[in-house]
Amino acid sequence: MQTNTGRLTKDGIRIHEATDFAGMRTAGALAAQILDDIAEHVFPGQTTGEIDRLITQWVQDAGATSATIGYRGYQHASCISVNHVVCHGIPGDKILKDGDILNIDVTVIVDGWFGDTSRMYVAGTLSRKSERLIEVTHDALMKGIEAAKPGNTFGDIGHAIQLYAESNRMSVVRDFCGHGLGRVFHAPPNVLHYGRPGTGPILEEGMFFTIEPMINIGRPETKVLADDWTAVTRDKSLSAQFEHSIGITADGCEIFTLSPGNKFHPTYQI
Repeated sequence: MQTNTGRLTKDGIRIHEATDFAGMRTAGALAAQILDDIAEHVFPGQTTGEIDRLITQWVQDAGATSATIGYRGYQHASCISVNHVVCHGIPGDKILKDGDILNIDVTVIVDGWFGDTSRMYVAGTLSRKSERLIEVTHDALMKGIEAAKPGNTFGDIGHAIQLYAESNRMSVVRDFCGHGLGRVFHAPPNVLHYGRPGTGPILEEGMFFTIEPMINIGRPETKVLADDWTAVTRDKSLSAQFEHSIGITADGCEIFTLSPGNKFHPTYQI
């Protein structure tokens, strides 16, 4: 059985070795490829359950394992969050309508390494309001990634995201955050998408974690529905999310979950 390598910081954050980056690249690439391939299957009249069925099949075909099937009782290979669903939407019989926006979140395990990523899609015609939300959310993620380099802090990442989102008159969800990963699905630290510069643990080469801001057009408050998974905006405003898994390098960071076909942003097809 393979075990974690590297050391832990005083904050409990694992510092991985240089050889560990290869495993994360492979896992991240598979997750990203699956999200590329699912794009053509998102259209009005499609069900979220059929999208998940395809993803489940593709994970199996790749000889990988879904990290979410069986996780705390969850039974699907993806989370699919439509319109005002913030995250952890459960695939099922819901039929997509023209103009629906949705986040699809996939985590795979390849040779013990976890690849975790999500991105936005649109069924049919993208409204200007939804397009602007998606643009701001995507760019907020990239602002956070720009701040992810040795010597900066996790507060710098959160601040960059919060400043950008709020300068565009949108709000950052506080109830969910990014997380460390590697040979485990979730590990320290909690990666907040808001914060003050210079606060929190200092970034070091070898840290692996996700950045996955959830941005709302309306207020930031959320609530979890009776299924104990689905989180929605309390004011029913639209929400969007993008997620990358990254590793801190000597002079910045490496994104493990880049889209092979440059399809990370849904407007590639418009």
